[in-house]
Amino acid sequence: MWDYPRPPRVESVAGPVTIRLGGRLIAESRDAVRVLETSHPPVYYIPMADFAEGALVDAAGSSFCEFKGTARYLDVRGGDEVRSAAAWNYPHPSPGFESLRDRVAVYAQQMDACTVDGEVVTPQPGRFYGGWITSAVVGPFKGAPGSLGW
Repeated sequence: MWDYPRPPRVESVAGPVTIRLGGRLIAESRDAVRVLETSHPPVYYIPMADFAEGALVDAAGSSFCEFKGTARYLDVRGGDEVRSAAAWNYPHPSPGFESLRDRVAVYAQQMDACTVDGEVVTPQPGRFYGGWITSAVVGPFKGAPGSLGW
């Protein structure tokens, strides 16, 4: 991941991506993309249409990425569980990132499980970053203790 590009690159994901919360499968997609950015594990974005009905609810807050633009936050619901501001998307992404418009990323550490091609991901350390770590990704990773100044 240290050879990932800057500015980031969006690429298609070949295998299925799933998200579980509250003991339920709330998203399953074969149309996911991932964003690759220097020093970050990939962030996976799933089409909103591939989430279960009612799984995504508008939440307060926003953030800004110098590359992708302004993100809005979403609460994620599954079964009896609700995770506040556990997902985000870019309703009006910057040029070059238009493919993220109707897609959502989630913080894996707030879900029961997230998988990529059948492999359960490890969430990127820290509360700010949303990367998903698979066996194909080698660290060290931003977000771990002592990595703030990288």
